Amino acid sequence: MDLKNEHIYLRALEPSDLEVLYKWENNPAIWKVSNTIAPFSKLVLEQYLVNSHEDIFTTKQIRLMICLTDKTPIGTIELFDLDIHNSRVGIGIMIDEDAENKGYASQALQLLCNYCFEVLLVKQIFCNISASNKKSLYLFKKIGFTEIGLKKQWNKIAQNTFEDEWMLQLIK
Repeated sequence: MDLKNEHIYLRALEPSDLEVLYKWENNPAIWKVSNTIAPFSKLVLEQYLVNSHEDIFTTKQIRLMICLTDKTPIGTIELFDLDIHNSRVGIGIMIDEDAENKGYASQALQLLCNYCFEVLLVKQIFCNISASNKKSLYLFKKIGFTEIGLKKQWNKIAQNTFEDEWMLQLIK
């Protein structure tokens, strides 16, 4: 199965992705979405890249680079918490702000959902999205995900301030 269409393709992480990952992972604007509270060092990211080739069935996760057909990386998409017994996997996506609102996120999400159903043979895909992240909520609903629950005051976003988080699901 190809993880590509006429505009984008998904590929494994490469050592040459270090600089762009360093930029994205250390952008405080996305820390709230990724539940990150501290910057990543280049050494930690290098070690991550070295081990990123490990089998999804062993690690229960995989991160792929989203690239334009000219090979420009524009984001990442990942699967996590693969549970073969219960036939489900979590999914998350990050698009560089320069590539937002061009349809690339929905294309990447559709490609990876097809991979999950056709190759990994899972029955369901889930995601967790902060209630204030309207763009992501719209994106996942557009692909066919439905809200299945609201986790109240789930994520701490400031001193004594918490935010709700939606759980969405797509069932084959």
